[in-house]
Amino acid sequence: MVSGGAQWRCTGSLWRPEGPVLGWYRPGRRGAGAGERTSPLTAGRSLAFVADGGRGCIGVWRGGRRTPCPADAAVPVRGTRAQCADCARLDRSRSVAADTRADDPQPYRVYLAWFGPGLLKVGITAEARGSARLLEQGAVAFTWLGRGPLMAARRAEELLGSALTVRDRVPYAQKRAVRTALPPVAERRAELAALHARVAALPGWPESLERCPCEPVDHTAAFGLERLAERAAAGPTAEVTELGDGAVVAGELLGVAGPDLQLGTDGGLLVIDTRLMAGWPLRAAEPAAVTSAPVRRLAAGGGGGDGVQDGLF
Repeated sequence: MVSGGAQWRCTGSLWRPEGPVLGWYRPGRRGAGAGERTSPLTAGRSLAFVADGGRGCIGVWRGGRRTPCPADAAVPVRGTRAQCADCARLDRSRSVAADTRADDPQPYRVYLAWFGPGLLKVGITAEARGSARLLEQGAVAFTWLGRGPLMAARRAEELLGSALTVRDRVPYAQKRAVRTALPPVAERRAELAALHARVAALPGWPESLERCPCEPVDHTAAFGLERLAERAAAGPTAEVTELGDGAVVAGELLGVAGPDLQLGTDGGLLVIDTRLMAGWPLRAAEPAAVTSAPVRRLAAGGGGGDGVQDGLF
């Protein structure tokens, strides 16, 4: 059991139409103190917190509500999944990635996402989610490829992987390593357009999948990438590797990219993956607090990290 079960636990970052927020969950039965809430992640503000107690399973979010972990299980402080094995298994059992929803009637979209030079991937997302999936992944730019039934979208995703060797996963460590030194927007758009054109010429496109024109969307402003590049130029970039009871993280919030909080500190740029924060009760640190959580230098080219994105859509 995890001590402090009645405390609010972080559930990680979420992307809402108004911008990124941090999610919170208080375990307990309905009507007995359980609840969900969010707090805005506003660039330019000071952010300083202390991990307080132990890290616990955050259960399963489905159908607009959270099912608590029956065992209120503890989860390891290392790693980005704040779920016990049973809850994680239940979570994936109904995900698009598990191919258990072949009869899903809602339309899906196939996309090309750009994370850096040569770092492109293909994926699918429910049309109703709009671009939320791309923001969650930290895609710097993207364009739609097609829309239609789930299994047709899945076939198109597989076609691009086999015919054009387009990956369907990009490790988060690689995304972080290139994020502070990106080429101009025009170059990003050109790389997306070139691959989109190759896809358009590809035979075997599913007939039930409507093609979408190349209309690149860029997330420079949404992620605060210009502020990030300025701070990174002034000092080294590091990332938090784990939290522990009493560990402090502090800095000025420069922006949020995918699940990553990007903090400006006196020592340089500091990145923390909010998935490491999930499951922890967090409390405000003193105004003069400095980071004491373990960190490591973020290597150019994407070294380090456990880093493959999850497969949930």
